[in-house]
Amino acid sequence: MKIIGIDPGLNGAIAVLENKKVLDIFEMPVMAEGKKNKRQLNSAQLVKLLKNNISKNEEVLVIVEQVNAMPGQGVTSMFNFGQTFGAIKGVCAALELPIFFVRPSKWKKHFELINSSKDSSRTKAIEMYPTLSNELAKKKDVNKSDAILIARFYSETRLNEDK
Repeated sequence: MKIIGIDPGLNGAIAVLENKKVLDIFEMPVMAEGKKNKRQLNSAQLVKLLKNNISKNEEVLVIVEQVNAMPGQGVTSMFNFGQTFGAIKGVCAALELPIFFVRPSKWKKHFELINSSKDSSRTKAIEMYPTLSNELAKKKDVNKSDAILIARFYSETRLNEDK
């Protein structure tokens, strides 16, 4: 079974895992919008990306981090964030992919990352997958690490409950 972990947001990422092995990691596909070249989700590219990682009749689950408004976040950025989150849900629904949500506190507690720096998820992912250290080398790759850990959390906890 393939598990696709998604860290939503324009700086987010997508990780594809199978049997706890990382098959691929992607940055969230974005494109420029309007005169100010603000970024927005490239939904068409997201569809292609997901389709390219799924075979016919293959069992797939999509796990998305359940996000909320954060104190101090501006109205415009929160609207854009919510728009991206909704588009991800819509793309998964259109592709008939089962989607589950996990709160950051749940998966971070599982990996003992509560009250640690944002970058500690990158360290944890590199410890678990040392062959990915080049792909997770930069500070901005923390979102890729989060996507990996979101998918891995589900495979370690929820899949065992279903059996």
